[in-house]
Amino acid sequence: MNYIVPPGLYAVGHPASSDPVLVTANYKMSYDSVRQSLTGRNVWLLVLETYGINVWCAAGKGTFGTGELVRRVKSTGLADIVTHRRLVLPILGAPGVAAHEVAKRCGFSVSYAAIRAADLPEYLDNGLVTMPEMRQLTFTLYERLVLIPVEIILALKLIGIVGVALLLVIGLLGSMTAGILGFCAFSGACFFGIVLGPLLLPWLPGRSFAVKGAIVGIIWSWLFYNMADGSGWNGAVTAAVFLALPAVSSFYTLNFTGCSTYTSRSGVKRELHVGLPVMGASLIISIILLLVGRYLI
Repeated sequence: MNYIVPPGLYAVGHPASSDPVLVTANYKMSYDSVRQSLTGRNVWLLVLETYGINVWCAAGKGTFGTGELVRRVKSTGLADIVTHRRLVLPILGAPGVAAHEVAKRCGFSVSYAAIRAADLPEYLDNGLVTMPEMRQLTFTLYERLVLIPVEIILALKLIGIVGVALLLVIGLLGSMTAGILGFCAFSGACFFGIVLGPLLLPWLPGRSFAVKGAIVGIIWSWLFYNMADGSGWNGAVTAAVFLALPAVSSFYTLNFTGCSTYTSRSGVKRELHVGLPVMGASLIISIILLLVGRYLI
């Protein structure tokens, strides 16, 4: 479970002073993917200190950036090890690196190879020329599907704590049956937001992840209403369900922005600025409605 590789200069195979220098992050999975793709080749691998964060996210945070790249070139004495002055970076690292500043501060030019580590052998064989397909990033159903188990594992602890708390609180205020219903409603909203939202991402209307998550949350609310025979609920309780569950689903689908291929740092910040207050307000109003429905109606 140690996901950090010590930053520095690594030799893959038996590189000479004229062999290329590739740059990656010190997130272990990134490092391993790059190293595996270079099996049987002789290259230098310059690993930056990104604190265990992958290239794309680290570029957005600034740790895979100009300053760290220049520092790592100087601290490893790279200029004395290789005879050329060219660094090969992953395309997804470009947002964090100003190539002209790197050249100015350490004398190395920057080239961008490919998006995927698997394309590095072809890039090297092509004489360090990037083919058009190496610049294209897909986000297919399968590629979204393989990310979902990670999201589920990361969310399980919080879902368990909140779910059990809901079970106990609703059970004490009402009945154990109501508590179990509350637990199922919350867990289902989480599941729809984590699984269904990402799977249906291209087909859900709108560009906002929060809106897409709210839509699958409304679908779950309708399903839960019918499965729990909500026809006997009063208006306040029904409104609370249709406010709270979409907010929960929206939150978890919004979390998926970091896994997607078409979000930007500024776009995510803007969506969080708008989406989180709306989710919070929906949950507060739903709690008030539940109390009204329980005690006043």
